[in-house]
Amino acid sequence: MSGVERREQIVGVARGLFAEKGYESVTVEEIAAVANVSKPVIYEHFGGKDGIYAVIVDRELNRLIDLVSSAFDGGGARSVVQGAAEAFFQYIEESEDGFRILVRDAPTESDESRYASLIRDFAAQTEDLLAAQLTQNGFDKETAPLYAHALVGMVSLTGQWWLDAPQRPNRETVVAHLVNLAWNGLKHLEPQPKYAK
Repeated sequence: MSGVERREQIVGVARGLFAEKGYESVTVEEIAAVANVSKPVIYEHFGGKDGIYAVIVDRELNRLIDLVSSAFDGGGARSVVQGAAEAFFQYIEESEDGFRILVRDAPTESDESRYASLIRDFAAQTEDLLAAQLTQNGFDKETAPLYAHALVGMVSLTGQWWLDAPQRPNRETVVAHLVNLAWNGLKHLEPQPKYAK
């Protein structure tokens, strides 16, 4: 096996273990044993467990970013909401192990989850789009960040639920319901909502 092939084999084994057990529960010894390599081979290629984890997270984030970012390439607000939700759920469907790894906590308490950072970035990308839509409909564009984070959070949390739903509805059904809630909710917003006491 070439060095590149060995590296990919180790990444594949570690990815499966991290998805199944979580970062903290997996050891270098376990990765080496399942990959049928010695611990020094792991350290030679990755420097340790943190290095393997970083490679896996970077690959998963890049795949998710590529899919969801394409939704921002054009169309109106509704098509962007639907396209982004569709891409997000496509990623989950095609990469369940990767999504499980992304939504877990970062390996150390001081690190922010890269997934949480990514979700904030997606919300920031939607702010301008929503600001234009809100202004066009007579709303204060300053509320765009609030609505952007609410929408992205709704999709992200629904994705986490969907991943382990006992009777998982198909992707198109989930996306249709999310867009229905988001779009019809936005369509009927009150310009100056009041907190009900």
